[in-house]
Amino acid sequence: MKRFFLFAGISISLTSKIFAADGDSIWAVPIIHDIYLNYSQTDYWDSLVNTHVTDTYMQTTMIFDGRTMIVGSKFKGNSSYNNPSNKKSFKIDLNYYDSTQRYDGIKKINLNNGFKDPTLLREKIALDFMRAHGVNAPRCTYARVFLNNVYWGVYTIVEDIDSKFLKQNYPDNNGNLYKGDPSGDFRWYGSTPSLYYSHYELESDSNYTSWNDLVHIIKIANNTSTATLYDSLETVFDSWSFLNYMANVNAFVNLDSYIGSGHNYYTYDDSNYTHFRWIAWDVNESFGNFNLGMTISQLENLNYDYLDQPTSRPLANNMLANSNYRQMYIDAMCNVMQDFNNAYLDPIIDSLANAIRADVYADTLMTYTTQQFEDDIVADIQVPGGPGGGWIPGLKSFITARNASLTSQLSPLGCWTNVNETNINAEQLSVYPNPSSTTASVHIPSGMKGNAIQIRITDVSGKEMFNENFNSQSSETFNFSTEQFPNGMYFLTLSDAENGAAAVKFVVSH
Repeated sequence: MKRFFLFAGISISLTSKIFAADGDSIWAVPIIHDIYLNYSQTDYWDSLVNTHVTDTYMQTTMIFDGRTMIVGSKFKGNSSYNNPSNKKSFKIDLNYYDSTQRYDGIKKINLNNGFKDPTLLREKIALDFMRAHGVNAPRCTYARVFLNNVYWGVYTIVEDIDSKFLKQNYPDNNGNLYKGDPSGDFRWYGSTPSLYYSHYELESDSNYTSWNDLVHIIKIANNTSTATLYDSLETVFDSWSFLNYMANVNAFVNLDSYIGSGHNYYTYDDSNYTHFRWIAWDVNESFGNFNLGMTISQLENLNYDYLDQPTSRPLANNMLANSNYRQMYIDAMCNVMQDFNNAYLDPIIDSLANAIRADVYADTLMTYTTQQFEDDIVADIQVPGGPGGGWIPGLKSFITARNASLTSQLSPLGCWTNVNETNINAEQLSVYPNPSSTTASVHIPSGMKGNAIQIRITDVSGKEMFNENFNSQSSETFNFSTEQFPNGMYFLTLSDAENGAAAVKFVVSH
């Protein structure tokens, strides 16, 4: 029987869902999928171990929710692979043997084993939250995975950052995609591209300036004065995509990221706007589970602008030294804090835990016990032993303490709060696309239709950016340009004599 869970903070009915985007049948439905990986090879386990060493794929029969395909599979990961359990993570290439084969338009998926997470919730919660708050991030859901018909446990299915992801999220997929691994800390090593080959991975090469574009942005980030950094970096960088990412990983204290370990991200130089876009990746260490030698209390009270070894994280360090970028970062942190609280996250945690609980209890290869699964949802636990041991923050207790700390830190900086609305339901009001790069639209709520409406846009400091009267009798949608707005967060307020004012947040990201 299919079990349903709270998805992106709302309840979704499968009967009403119309699949529109590639991959929606995987990630846009709140169910646990069934994936069978069947191997005909003798000693297939030894062969899988060998493919991890050689980084090659192995022929596999995959049955995904009843559909049978011949695919390539291999073990993936480093620490997740080296954990003592046989529950390894997989990368699945659906078109490895047939270049035309897709599953709902998708070519690759990642099956992650949840190593180091007793709850198996961290990755799903963090990715969903980031996507809901404007971060470029992959989609994530759950699957029961079987190897040769033997139940192998609960896995997360994470979207691959490939040409399909780029095409669905950006105007094109023809630019250069770089992975910030193994040590993509954005330090300047010189103008010769080969000096960066050992620090980054060029995942797609569609541009004759391969590597030169990366070297160029790293040069600007490192060698530009603080006073002129904003003007220079804005010509090549979607700065909001990075600062918003940084705010989210800080709130979740995901230190196995650029702000901590200095890697685990992608950056994409799109060919339409020639601006680098920042993409989150590998967030399974969220909720303070990668501690860099800190106690749980230190993690919960981490500075809002924390950087491990700041001079070795020059992109973030130099941007935060610039007043424009620091204010944008504070705006991003304030936006995150609207929802980083127990009222928003606890129902999602409970719904997800309820959905996977029976499958977790049946998962004999899981690193942790079922009691540790239950306990770590609400409180810190201590686990003896090697990898995956030590003190592990509890999800709900961490949210409570982290929210209190960040609220205390950000209040003196002028964090704005939710705008009070009058007679208009917030769910009726939205700006799309959000984030916007050139133009955006707002659909007039039903209660305001036919009225004379004032439309006002302000930045987070209250500075008016736009003010115009609109007669909604002529149209139910108001379209406006965002090209003249700097990257950042804005309020759009609709008001009329009958309803008063209603406001919605939106992001501009060029």
